[in-house]
Amino acid sequence: MTEELIDQSPTKPAAPGWPEMLAGGVAYGVSFLLVAALLPLVTDPVVAGNVGLLVSGAMGLFALAVAVLIRIRGLAAFGFRRARPRHLIVGAVLGVAAYLLGTIVAVIYALTTGEIENVQGSYQSAAAGGWWSLTLSLVAGAVLTPLGEESFFRGVIANGLLAKYGAWVGVLVSAAIFAVAHGINPIMSVAFVVGIFTALLFRWSGSVWPGIVLHGVNNATALLVPLVIGLSAA
Repeated sequence: MTEELIDQSPTKPAAPGWPEMLAGGVAYGVSFLLVAALLPLVTDPVVAGNVGLLVSGAMGLFALAVAVLIRIRGLAAFGFRRARPRHLIVGAVLGVAAYLLGTIVAVIYALTTGEIENVQGSYQSAAAGGWWSLTLSLVAGAVLTPLGEESFFRGVIANGLLAKYGAWVGVLVSAAIFAVAHGINPIMSVAFVVGIFTALLFRWSGSVWPGIVLHGVNNATALLVPLVIGLSAA
């Protein structure tokens, strides 16, 4: 009798599906709208930059939490598995490559569309706001933001699409969703490059950690390079 009950018990999906992707997407969308409405009320660019980086990570973690609670109730199915050292090393190298390629793509986008607004000016202001602000922006931008965004966009979205539709749809569509989530601006093209690289890393390693490393290196470089250039020009 006990064995029959065990056999009849529902099994948890091995990867997130549409219920997790949709629930996480709604949670991310609602939090995105709240941030979009409230963040402009912060007038100090240094404070706004740090807050923006912090909430970027928090939104992804909130969306992940909602997705986890739908059916699976465990993090392993969302890619929170141990990664091999070589996966992490490749992630770090690709983080630099993503920054360089993303910069080139962003320049091409700006020249093609004529849109040259620096949409990450507040983040750069936060990095240039003194040692404490720089430390906070690096922790928020190179640790928390990658953790949150990779948790949702790779651990939920790319993971679910890869499991259901294979590599082409999983990689390209998840990267496109990630890019659009950053707005229709030059950063969209940068986000698409990061999304492609991290989705490929996730497919290769089965873990979100290499993508988090890649994303963190990319973001840290994006914060530090303008700061170093500005100090050198001063």
